[in-house]
Amino acid sequence: MTLEEIVVSGIGVDLRSLSRGNPLTNQVQQRLLDLGCLDPPVDGDFGPASKLALQQFAALADREVDLTLEPDVARALIESDADDLLPVTPRANLAGRLFRYMMRKRHFFARLPNYVNIVYVEGVTKSGVPNDNRPNVFNDRRVVLTVEDSVPVEIGNWTATTEPGKDFTESPLNPAGAARIAFGQFKSWRVGVHNASKPSGHEALVQVDLIRVHRDLNKDFKRDGDAVFEGSNFGVNQHMGFDRPEDSVGPASAGCLVGRLRDEHREFMRIVKSDPRFKASQGYKFLTTIVSGSDLAENS
Repeated sequence: MTLEEIVVSGIGVDLRSLSRGNPLTNQVQQRLLDLGCLDPPVDGDFGPASKLALQQFAALADREVDLTLEPDVARALIESDADDLLPVTPRANLAGRLFRYMMRKRHFFARLPNYVNIVYVEGVTKSGVPNDNRPNVFNDRRVVLTVEDSVPVEIGNWTATTEPGKDFTESPLNPAGAARIAFGQFKSWRVGVHNASKPSGHEALVQVDLIRVHRDLNKDFKRDGDAVFEGSNFGVNQHMGFDRPEDSVGPASAGCLVGRLRDEHREFMRIVKSDPRFKASQGYKFLTTIVSGSDLAENS
């Protein structure tokens, strides 16, 4: 069964039949992804986030979804266009530049109201101007974006680092070298506890799925020429930096995505947990984009 066949037959499909291995499941997810309602990847698992996306899409298209995917909703999924359904008009600020950049890189950007987009920009000031990106310094940004009234806006912008500090670069936990996360987009984090077995344990976004990292074997604080590894158990979490000095990451990061200040990290967690997808399922995996500041300057 396909969306087109539902339209032709005039017979709805029970949403409970949208399971793994069903081609219709993948097709519905792909259309919701194309429309900015459901983040990638298409995985055939029509869980709470997919159901929420379909319901919100239907509301935007002046349709209703209960337990059945009706022909009128199927037709709307086929015929709708993201720029008509959820238009976005970026402004000439950091939020707008990041939206344009992510579109050019074919990254996903959630367009539905109150959905968050987590972005780390390496080597820039708060306004997105490239800095000297010195190692062992909190000179990156942790940014959370959403769309309000068709405009991308910042709902958080904090000092952070996307890179391991001096301590773990010079004395890495892994013999292949300290991890430096690759630029790109990964759906790999759930709300959990960083350092759960230690007194420093605190609420954070904890890695639970695949990411790519460069291993800094030669300890030059760069990705250039470093071997790339992929894995789901690197422990690259999004946690706090315990109010470390801005010019000294030190032991605060072994390769994680770290917000410098405690209070700012708590605000970050409050915001991401306000996302409707997390409210629908506390097992929701958050998508995060890591951007090179110099590349942003050239492509936005």
